[in-house]
Amino acid sequence: MILQPSLSYWARQHHKNQVKMAFSNLTSKAILLYDEWIKDADPRLEGWPLMSSPFPTTFIIGTYVYFVTSLGPKLMENKKPFELRQIMTFYNFSVVALSLYMTYEFLMSGWATGYSFRCDIVDYSRSPTALRMVRTCWLYFFSKFIELLDTIFFVLRKKNNQVTFLHVFHHSIMPWTWWFGVKFAAGGLGTFHALLNCIVHVVMYTYYGICSLGPAYHKYLWWKKYMTTIQLVQFIMITVHIGQIYIMDDCPYQYPIFMFIIWLYGSMFLVLFLHFWYHAYTKGQRLPKTAKNGISKDQ
Repeated sequence: MILQPSLSYWARQHHKNQVKMAFSNLTSKAILLYDEWIKDADPRLEGWPLMSSPFPTTFIIGTYVYFVTSLGPKLMENKKPFELRQIMTFYNFSVVALSLYMTYEFLMSGWATGYSFRCDIVDYSRSPTALRMVRTCWLYFFSKFIELLDTIFFVLRKKNNQVTFLHVFHHSIMPWTWWFGVKFAAGGLGTFHALLNCIVHVVMYTYYGICSLGPAYHKYLWWKKYMTTIQLVQFIMITVHIGQIYIMDDCPYQYPIFMFIIWLYGSMFLVLFLHFWYHAYTKGQRLPKTAKNGISKDQ
């Protein structure tokens, strides 16, 4: 006697086939949209490392988030914290040197050689200055991967209280959003916040570098109290500068969506720093040893 499949079996099979077809159609549409969208990418970046698609960057960031929030703390759970003072000293002062170089390159590729600090559009030509800006933008994007070591050092030193959501969010979102910035708009007014960030990083990582030298050098850190003020001023300048696009008439900047993202990001951190400032200074609460992007960083 041969048993025939029940009606419910065929109904389930029909439903599975419909789901597969829907998923296949959705995937096909997504691929077509991506192919259409990527056609507008800057051809000058063809063949550059990490720039073929956003997936390598997404994979690196995903691996980073998994390591610093899950795998790393588990691996370190029954181990002693690593002593990384010499490595961190080298790392911090290397970031200072890199930030100085990027500051100079941003200035010489636009911000000190012709930009108006108002409606500065992207120069897509292959002129020496335009290509210099492209290289500087890519280097800034790549530097965000180097800075992921901040969090990895926290994990290896078992400073897990420093691995906050805000810290991980900041270090994750910067390289991811900057991939799109470099791929489509390497230059123009969207790079002002990068210039400011490089300048601030010179100050911040100098502080961290001196901290990592040991207590004997802490007497030279009298300017520690100005760290939060410097970062607060940075976000005020970013928000005000990028906010100009909403009051300028007929600014032909090529990718207004990037302006909105930068404004949103600058505004968010401005609010967070104002909140920190209020509780630390106005209400007289105890200050953390230092702050980086709103997060205490104990070197």
